[in-house]
Amino acid sequence: MEAKEDPTRAVVRKIWDLTTPVIAAEGLELLEVEYRRESQGWVLRLFVDRDGGVSVEDCAAVSRVVGDLLDVTDPIAGPYHLEVSSPGLDRPLRRWEHFHREIGKVVAVRTRTALGSRKNFKGILVAASPEAIRVDCDGTIFDIPLDAVDKARLRYFESGGAVPTPHE
Repeated sequence: MEAKEDPTRAVVRKIWDLTTPVIAAEGLELLEVEYRRESQGWVLRLFVDRDGGVSVEDCAAVSRVVGDLLDVTDPIAGPYHLEVSSPGLDRPLRRWEHFHREIGKVVAVRTRTALGSRKNFKGILVAASPEAIRVDCDGTIFDIPLDAVDKARLRYFESGGAVPTPHE
């Protein structure tokens, strides 16, 4: 008997498929999709980025285009609030290409199920492939299959990042 997909995961997968090409047409990359219940109700949060960063105007433009697309396709049953945001310094890592760009930096990874005796890993990202990432956690190397990753983020300041200064 085949396991039924979690409804929240199904929504996230649908939103990825629908919005990725539209966001790319705006010159941006979709980094992460979150769909979760919060105090104000259901929130659909999209994190977008591009080389050189994302402005408030970029987020507003994506919000308009994606909002129109979602109104027409209606992929989510029930009300929700759409938010479009930049990923921030501790950016989410989802695809192997995201991990590949951050090799040598500190990452925090949570897996869906335990690998050995643990689900949480924090350390230096030493390798990334389409199948797995390799993380050095205090001298112990862990190979983590990408399909086992529930959440992962760059740990910017622990990777030697400095506080960004505003542009003049």
